Amino acid sequence: MGSVTLGILTRRLCGATLLAQALSVFFGALVAWRLAQAYNEERADLYLVGGVALALLCVVAVGALRSRHGAALGWAVQILTLASALVLPAMVIVAGIFGTLWFLCLRHGRRMDTVNAEREAQARQLSEGEG
Repeated sequence: MGSVTLGILTRRLCGATLLAQALSVFFGALVAWRLAQAYNEERADLYLVGGVALALLCVVAVGALRSRHGAALGWAVQILTLASALVLPAMVIVAGIFGTLWFLCLRHGRRMDTVNAEREAQARQLSEGEG
């Protein structure tokens, strides 16, 4: 699934999903950071840095959607978001929601791109037949 160039509608849907995920991951990092501080954990700052890095990776993945490996990076972000539940268990819900959205955006976005390409091909054939 990861080494295929995505169509415009697929990129738009997936990009919107990743940007919303970046915000959710960032706010999750803030929660993990403050909870760790409240319990005097030494790793509190590491949680914040790791969460911000994951949020930035979501944004980088949006830009990478134009490349052949953009979808693979998006899947990696989904897996890392799920892994963040080791620090903040509520991230399982975030990972589940955005993982499902990611899958649906890829699946339905590709379908919509295929339908649009077929319509454009039919329109070209009609215009060539008239001319």
